[in-house]
Amino acid sequence: MSTSTAATPHLSSVLPKHILTTGDHHPIVLAEAKRRAASVQLRIADAVTAFAGSMRFVYLHAIVFAGWMLFFEPSPWPTLTLVVSLEAIFLSTFVMIGQNRQAGFQQAKADHDFKMSDQELLTNTELTRRVHELTKEIHAHIVGIAAVAPALATGPVSPTTPGSDTVTASPVGSPAS
Repeated sequence: MSTSTAATPHLSSVLPKHILTTGDHHPIVLAEAKRRAASVQLRIADAVTAFAGSMRFVYLHAIVFAGWMLFFEPSPWPTLTLVVSLEAIFLSTFVMIGQNRQAGFQQAKADHDFKMSDQELLTNTELTRRVHELTKEIHAHIVGIAAVAPALATGPVSPTTPGSDTVTASPVGSPAS
């Protein structure tokens, strides 16, 4: 149930490179990537979140904080504390944006997967019913042939004596008595 980006070339202008280069993706992944790429605010939030979650962010902050503490402000660094507190507030907001986005994405994917699973269940149920019907038809056909075959092999059935309830089978090809 994957959709290839090769089949939809117009998506190459809005989807992130990692989505385009890894081949087929779940339709929900493509829809979410397209939606996020279309919004400037979401692209900025994604860029900040990606940078804040990288080791470059850690190294940059270590260098900036060390430089600030050594060269710009004497101890106990009240301005640095204010800057770090404000940064924490904004970064926690970006983390919450990312969590909300992930929760929405997971819900959309779960809904899609449920619908697909439900469709497959209905299809399998219908196929099972049809196989059952065909099996009954084949069984009825084979049982019908099996019931007729012994009578054909032994020939026509005729009574032994007129008015008698006893029935005997005559060999095939011989006249009945």
